[in-house]
Amino acid sequence: MAYKTLIVEIEEHVALIRLNRPDALNALNAELMSELADAIGQADRNDKVRCVVLTGSEKAFAAGADIKEMSQKGFVDVFGKDFFTPETEEILRCRKPIIAAVSGYALGGGCELAMLCDFIIAADTAKFGQPEINLGVIAGIGGTQRLTRFVGKSKSMDMHLTGRFMDADEAERAGLVSRVVPAKKLMEEVMAIADKIAEKSRLTTIAVKECVNRSYETTLREGLLFERRVFHSLFATDDQKEGMAAFLEKREPQFRDK
Repeated sequence: MAYKTLIVEIEEHVALIRLNRPDALNALNAELMSELADAIGQADRNDKVRCVVLTGSEKAFAAGADIKEMSQKGFVDVFGKDFFTPETEEILRCRKPIIAAVSGYALGGGCELAMLCDFIIAADTAKFGQPEINLGVIAGIGGTQRLTRFVGKSKSMDMHLTGRFMDADEAERAGLVSRVVPAKKLMEEVMAIADKIAEKSRLTTIAVKECVNRSYETTLREGLLFERRVFHSLFATDDQKEGMAAFLEKREPQFRDK
């Protein structure tokens, strides 16, 4: 499918989705969010795809939601249509790992979109922020909730209440991003990571994603039980037999997703 606001490429077993509204620094409008939800849903249903990479441009991952579009909306408009909910729920339904490759600005909705992914690899030029307070509103795609879980209450309060930006090094120290790499090597590094994930058993990557997400959506005791039962269930797969046999035989495993 051809998209107006995205560039989508399938490279080997990786779906590379690039936000493409350069004149608006990839600001998130209704068209982009609808297309993004569709593209991620398509990638999730594509048996060839084993990992998804979401990125923007060198200057901006996404500079926020489209203020021009939002400024004319009222409460009835956003509440009645549950603004942003259907698209973000579609992204969250994706069972395959999604990596955010962030260069430049990831602000407001852009920061929230990065946090919807499973982990973030940042260029050393990346800047994160939740400056919605400067517009008289708050984050609306999970910013107050996810950022607090990632970086803690104090730093989250600081960012949401002052609107300040966090650079890549601080974001890594705080736990918001997984790694920081030179901007010129960002996509090379991220695609190498995605390729490494794509080599694994698809059943196991799905299980990892479900278990890690469960860890901050429930109690520790319930999370541990969920993890253990999933661990047990993987012993019913051919991939478990192959993985352990390959280890004992000192060779690379050949997973078949069975």
